[in-house]
Amino acid sequence: MNREGEEVFRTTIATHIDTVRQLSEKTEVLAAIARVMLSSLRSGGKILFCGNGGSAADSQHLAAELVGRFRRERVGLPSIALTTDTSILTAVANDYGYDSVFSRQVEALARAGDVLVGISTSGNSPNVVAALERGRGIGVSTVAFTGRGGGKMAHLADHLLAIDASETARVQETHILAGHMLCDWVDLHWAYEENPKVGNQISA
Repeated sequence: MNREGEEVFRTTIATHIDTVRQLSEKTEVLAAIARVMLSSLRSGGKILFCGNGGSAADSQHLAAELVGRFRRERVGLPSIALTTDTSILTAVANDYGYDSVFSRQVEALARAGDVLVGISTSGNSPNVVAALERGRGIGVSTVAFTGRGGGKMAHLADHLLAIDASETARVQETHILAGHMLCDWVDLHWAYEENPKVGNQISA
């Protein structure tokens, strides 16, 4: 049993490394997402996140990094995880159905120029798909974090980060790494604008 357990560890580590290496080939899409986030924040907009299960946890995690801080001192940046208010989630699910739990909040809270990040390993979660559809309808910039192929969300995203992996866990691990890099990028640029002594001059 110990040998079998050790093989699980070795296999998981190897597939994790292979999966996250994809991000080195996706720097252009990551940079595009980072720029649209920073542009929205500079213009008084906000970043919204939504997803289910582990993707809900990622949504809350990343929103917290922006409202709080990632690695540098700066002002809090407006970001909302649409996964946290149980009264809203249960009321909307009860009155309209679970597929509407995020789109209803986008309708109420989002404005043109905001950024909505939908996270779904399949790319087909109906409530995340509905949120992106509603966001596009009101002029929100849409970002999709998905697994292989992008699913239905691929056609609704202005910016698509599709991780080419078959295991949900590996996709989720890569999503949170990508999210951390985006927070780091926004953190650096915003902190520099507040205090040029943060580092060498950088260009947005």
